[in-house]
Amino acid sequence: MPKPQPIDYADASPDVRAVYDDIKTSRKVEDVNNFWKYLANDPVLLRRTWTSVKEVMTPGALDQLTKELIYVAVSVTNGCGYCIASHSAAAARAGMTDAMFGELMSVVGMANETNRLANGYRVPIDPAFEK
Repeated sequence: MPKPQPIDYADASPDVRAVYDDIKTSRKVEDVNNFWKYLANDPVLLRRTWTSVKEVMTPGALDQLTKELIYVAVSVTNGCGYCIASHSAAAARAGMTDAMFGELMSVVGMANETNRLANGYRVPIDPAFEK
């Protein structure tokens, strides 16, 4: 199978262009980033993913910075370099400082370590933690 190639706006179908236009308007950017250009190889996937991301990442009970920090933490844990870069940049635009990033990485590292220890030892959940 050949490696998928990005779909630029000029080469996009009308359905893909509509999603690109919504991304550009919503994010106030001149062009969509590579993630979206690769997903455009499957226009249904592109639309579904953009709709979900737009809904989930809109500020609500959690503010924009908190959501971006969570996204960075999960991306680090999952080893997604693209998402780490993209959402670190978004977090920085939302107010993340270098000190905040450092603390975030400390928490991510500690959580991964203690999660593995708890799983490895098969530690039962304390009754006080059950609801």
